[in-house]
Amino acid sequence: MEKEFRSGFISIIGRPNVGKSTLLNRFVGQKISIMSDKPQTTRNRIQGVLTQDDAQFIFIDTPGIHKPKHKLGDFMVKTAENTMNEVDAVMFMVNAEEGYGRGDQFILERLQRVEGPVFLVLNKIDKVHPDKLLELIELYKDKLDFTEIVPISALEGNNTARLLETLKGYLPEGPQYYPEDQVTDHPERFVVSELIREKVLHLTREEIPHSIAVVIEAIENRHSDTEKVFIQATIITERKSQKGIIIGKQGSMLKQVGKLARRDIEMLLGSKVFLELWVKVQPDWRNKQAQLNDYGFSREEY
Repeated sequence: MEKEFRSGFISIIGRPNVGKSTLLNRFVGQKISIMSDKPQTTRNRIQGVLTQDDAQFIFIDTPGIHKPKHKLGDFMVKTAENTMNEVDAVMFMVNAEEGYGRGDQFILERLQRVEGPVFLVLNKIDKVHPDKLLELIELYKDKLDFTEIVPISALEGNNTARLLETLKGYLPEGPQYYPEDQVTDHPERFVVSELIREKVLHLTREEIPHSIAVVIEAIENRHSDTEKVFIQATIITERKSQKGIIIGKQGSMLKQVGKLARRDIEMLLGSKVFLELWVKVQPDWRNKQAQLNDYGFSREEY
């Protein structure tokens, strides 16, 4: 007899900076969604694929749901909200260390309209006392009738295997949508641009992160003795002062961004990389639909 195979799409929903991307990267076993200690890192829906002998999970890491302040923010929130009824299950992820907040209530109101199973995933349990965790579970139980509640630590890996097994039990019987060695449906140039943007997020001051985009101008395999992949990318920002910060004194910041990004890109592509970075100013690009479309934030996405 053929073994039963389950497959399904699972959306990861939550406030900014609760660990959604960290969990996705842990599940698929490599970095496809950038991680940052700054909120609102994820802008597009990042799809990650995990294939087991008897199941295939297609995870959708969504932008953190927040009150938008510009067209880019509006794009991010609509992208997240629109996944809720397009999937087989929803994981509502909460930072147990921070506890319940107004942003959670905003999301819970939308989750009440979801017809499929909704799982409460309490992250960062390694940072809280068990008594506080139990109180938090009781608090959320009163807010929504969750299908299951699973406490985890995405960073440390605590209880993430149990979470997968729990999710598997609710996946419908279905086909294997992707080859077993595929971990994302995003093209290489998208993941490369995200890895570069991650390094800018890590290295720059607070005023920079949300006003940057990264555009890949070219990715070329140049056959030579070194077999390097040549990549040209432009970092877009909104003000000249921000451009100066990203470049740094005598180009020091941009060199550091390139060095760290190149390391991750080489791991992704499995080959040596020559990375050329430029910085360009585009005033108020986050409120201009034409530029949002150019940088990958199209209305068609939602």
